[in-house]
Amino acid sequence: MAEAADFQGTSASPARRWLRRTGALLAGAPLLAGLLQLPAATPAEAASSDPVTVSLDTLSPSAPGDGDTLTVSGTVTNNGKQPVTQAHVDLRVGPQLSTRSSIDNTARHSDDLQLGAGAEVGGKYVEKFTKLAPHVAQPFSISVPVDKLDLGADGVYQLGVSLSGQTAAQPWEQMLGIQRTFLPWQPSDADTKTKTTFLWPLISDVHMTAKTGAGELQTPVFLNDDLAEEIAPGGRLAQMLQLGKDLDVTWVIDPDLLASVDAMAKGYKIRGPGDTTTAGTHQAVAKQWLAGLQKAVTGKEVVALPFADPDLASLAHNGTSVTGSLSHLKDATDVAALTVKTVLHVTPSTDFAWPVAGAVDPSIIKVATSAGADNVIARSDSLQETAGLSYTPSAARPIGGGTTAVVADSRLSTAFEGDLTKAQSATLAVQQFLAQSLEVTAQTDDQRNIVIAPQRMPSPSQAQTMATALRTLQGGTWSQSQDLTAAAKAKPDPNATTRIPSSSSYPSALRRKELPKEAFQQIGRTQDKLANFQAILENQSRVVTPFGRAINREMSTSWRGRSTEAQDFRTGVENWLDDLADQVKLIDKSETKLSGRSATIPVTVQNNLVQPVGHLVLRLTSTMPTRLKIGGQAYYEQPVEVSGGHSQSVKFSTSANANGRVAVVAQLYTEDGQKYGDPVSFDVKVTEVTPTVMLVIGGGVLLLVLAGFRMYTQRKRAAARRAGGDGPDTAGGDDTDGPGNPDGPGDRLPEESGAGADDPKQPSDPAPDTAPESADPSGTGERVDR
Repeated sequence: MAEAADFQGTSASPARRWLRRTGALLAGAPLLAGLLQLPAATPAEAASSDPVTVSLDTLSPSAPGDGDTLTVSGTVTNNGKQPVTQAHVDLRVGPQLSTRSSIDNTARHSDDLQLGAGAEVGGKYVEKFTKLAPHVAQPFSISVPVDKLDLGADGVYQLGVSLSGQTAAQPWEQMLGIQRTFLPWQPSDADTKTKTTFLWPLISDVHMTAKTGAGELQTPVFLNDDLAEEIAPGGRLAQMLQLGKDLDVTWVIDPDLLASVDAMAKGYKIRGPGDTTTAGTHQAVAKQWLAGLQKAVTGKEVVALPFADPDLASLAHNGTSVTGSLSHLKDATDVAALTVKTVLHVTPSTDFAWPVAGAVDPSIIKVATSAGADNVIARSDSLQETAGLSYTPSAARPIGGGTTAVVADSRLSTAFEGDLTKAQSATLAVQQFLAQSLEVTAQTDDQRNIVIAPQRMPSPSQAQTMATALRTLQGGTWSQSQDLTAAAKAKPDPNATTRIPSSSSYPSALRRKELPKEAFQQIGRTQDKLANFQAILENQSRVVTPFGRAINREMSTSWRGRSTEAQDFRTGVENWLDDLADQVKLIDKSETKLSGRSATIPVTVQNNLVQPVGHLVLRLTSTMPTRLKIGGQAYYEQPVEVSGGHSQSVKFSTSANANGRVAVVAQLYTEDGQKYGDPVSFDVKVTEVTPTVMLVIGGGVLLLVLAGFRMYTQRKRAAARRAGGDGPDTAGGDDTDGPGNPDGPGDRLPEESGAGADDPKQPSDPAPDTAPESADPSGTGERVDR
């Protein structure tokens, strides 16, 4: 990349260019004189580390103006074994730095004794030490009016804090330690101010599981109580809120963070060992943080990332080959605006995608815009300039297809990374950031739009340093704040590159931390199980919402570099879904005996969920339909609906054609034909009607026939006698049973007084194991027998 800052802007006015050259020459003259006065370093000196460490802890004001007094403080520490005598701390103003690369170079060699240091301010603006004992830190503080620094034209100057003295081994005055930094000098308003957009990210790790309580409130279960620590006073997110509310920034928020804090405020539980949970106790902290955020974002631009901040690069490189993966990104985008509006009562922009570290390639751009985003936040160390521009171009770059790459400045965006817990690290970061910002403005008189996208989750010390720099920048004379949407819509520089780097140029260090393909396969498997489960539920939202958001969290950028934790989270979500789905199941059944040609077989469906289930079909299948048929065929299906916490017995009519054992399979299906749960198999032992029983029944039938024939013949003879004139039957008649009763009970056949002709059963007949019953299903109100 031909760095824009390496050349002075060609469009600057002649008077301004003359002032810059004059200032550089004037500043370089005392530096040259100072270098000539220094003794030549011996080879031993050149090879050794600095004898004294100079720590620059404060520099105020960071960007001084006319009439200000500059105060510098810190400590000096003698690293040698001998005392340093006749020591003094002094300020040194080096040459004006006219390119961004020169600022980088100075920062890399900030404590190098062998490089030029500039001329001492001297006079009374020094701090003297009679003796510096070995390994003892000594504080210093120097205040000097800015007009004593002999600063020239507007621009960035090197500022050194040095310690000079002598030792017993080298009894002459020499510079023994130095710390260089930068002094931005723009006392009056710049001719053209740079429009600067600073993203203020509110993003955290994943905290919520897929589990919720069984009650109406569905109390959420958290992985731990770390989020409470982050939002409590003094916590990372509490400080981000407190610092950001007074800054002119664009808030970039992960809706999952809002949903998690909102859930805490309503009551939550914390996962413990095994299946145990404990009640969370930080509802008041959550309510306070949300109330503060609602107030802070009022009237400010809020950009909502897709829910749970999905890892776009991982999805592009490893997830697109897995069916359904892109649908999760669309779902996460759709729910983002609703979540932010519900919790913060503001309407956010969902038109921005933010890949990790702003690193892009064609596949990332394609995925990033697949869910509807028209703007992709990239970074200039990824979308590098190739045209040799002498200035830093504006952020907006049209890259085709109606998509705009909003290219954040890499130097400014990475200025607050690393360990900034030490005062010196924070001070140097602030001064370097301000120096780079002023140098961007000084490159050309054309106004440009610069975007700064810092790390996603700044530490407390990083956040404090960012805020310090921003307060100076926003109160300064060369920059003016602008929202991200305005920066994206600004007129693009026609000379800026719009070429997206190839996939092979994607940083290997970032690629190694991506979610693997196996992660997306597991996510897809969980989604399929969820779709199958929700199809049977009467109140689908109780399951779809927590599991849908959990699947979004499985793709979160926060899992980068934490592969084990990511795997554990995905497995936990899938296992919990399996446990819930198993609450609706068939009850195991032992062998069933059938005696007789037909009978009814009951199969029990149990629902241990708190809500009703339906849209299920229970199929009972005979593996040997020639021997045993279900409902007159090989299998039979019946719809199933079961109330929450109940079971239902579904009854199937069967008919037997032959003796023997038949395996029968019961299986639940969803209405669309997908198997649900495990099948239940059991044997049905068919005992067909035996020959002996048939003989007994046949004999009984024969007796009935004979009795009927006898009665018929008797009545026929009696009728014949009456027709021949014998008159009515009288007592003493041969074929009568008594007066006026030709067929009295004294002559009745046994069949007519015992087991009737309509009841062929005999006392010796065995009762069937499964008696014929109604085939209608029982009601849904049967209680589970626990």
